[in-house]
Amino acid sequence: MLILDHYWWLIIPGLILGFYAQIKLSAAYKKYSQVNSEQGVSGASAARAILDQAGLREVAVAEIGGHLTDHYDPMKRALFLSSDNFHGSSLAAIGVSAHEAGHALQHQAAYAPLKLRMAMVPVTNFASQAWLWISVLGFILGGGFFVKCISIAIAIFCVITFFQIVTLPVEFDASRRAKEQLLRLGMISNRERAGVSKVLNAAAMTYVAALVSSVMTLVHLLLLARGSDRD
Repeated sequence: MLILDHYWWLIIPGLILGFYAQIKLSAAYKKYSQVNSEQGVSGASAARAILDQAGLREVAVAEIGGHLTDHYDPMKRALFLSSDNFHGSSLAAIGVSAHEAGHALQHQAAYAPLKLRMAMVPVTNFASQAWLWISVLGFILGGGFFVKCISIAIAIFCVITFFQIVTLPVEFDASRRAKEQLLRLGMISNRERAGVSKVLNAAAMTYVAALVSSVMTLVHLLLLARGSDRD
């Protein structure tokens, strides 16, 4: 049994990248939340226009508290936009709002990666809690139980990593749809597209960071299991 975890350093790259991604997102959002769109369209209006143009008038656009808490709920068939983005008419506000509307368009089109991610949400929520507790239990029990628990934790964590992999195309595609619709409907000009792209690309980087963190954690667990076999 490993008394000390010799592979703890593997979590550092993911932590650093995650921290960097959050800084980039905060900086991009702050910068472009101060740049009003030329058309003066609010985030809520932009999302509503995209949904209506696609025939999704039944999908509600509602305000929700918090900062960057924006999301599309496929079960409720509704977009929830944080107050700043719901009321704001900045490039950041309409970019984020259009991105969430992009998820509704994916749902309408039965976009395969979105359907897969939706199906994985319940098991992923369970896995995100279970793998850590099982790992801790293995450390406490030690001996042969350690190897068994770590092996189970690895299998569970594979679900989390796969979920992160599936999430990437979903998020990138939603951003692509958002920019296309904003231009098509005349809510941003070509010169404003760069600002919207910077905000959405910074947001996408947080998902890349989450995937890197998951992969490094999985490698960490695999090395723990291999090291235990040798002891």
